[in-house]
Amino acid sequence: MNYHQLITIETGKRSGKPCIRGMGITVYDILEYLASGMTEAEILEDFSELTSEDIKACLTFAANRLNWAVTPTQPNDSTSNREFLSRI
Repeated sequence: MNYHQLITIETGKRSGKPCIRGMGITVYDILEYLASGMTEAEILEDFSELTSEDIKACLTFAANRLNWAVTPTQPNDSTSNREFLSRI
């Protein structure tokens, strides 16, 4: 999916966070709704301005962002798991 037409980043809108089609609904908002257990149908019912394509664009955007992340080195004897996780 090509999300570049649907996910926008504007300096003056929602502090520059990635939003859907310039609206005030962020990718993070949609991910939070899905993570809390809302279904796509429930989100679309609550936000009539959104489409199924918008939600898929959010998921694709998030997946691509994770893929861009640099993988930190694994913890070793001198690094605690908490220190390691704080670098992720």
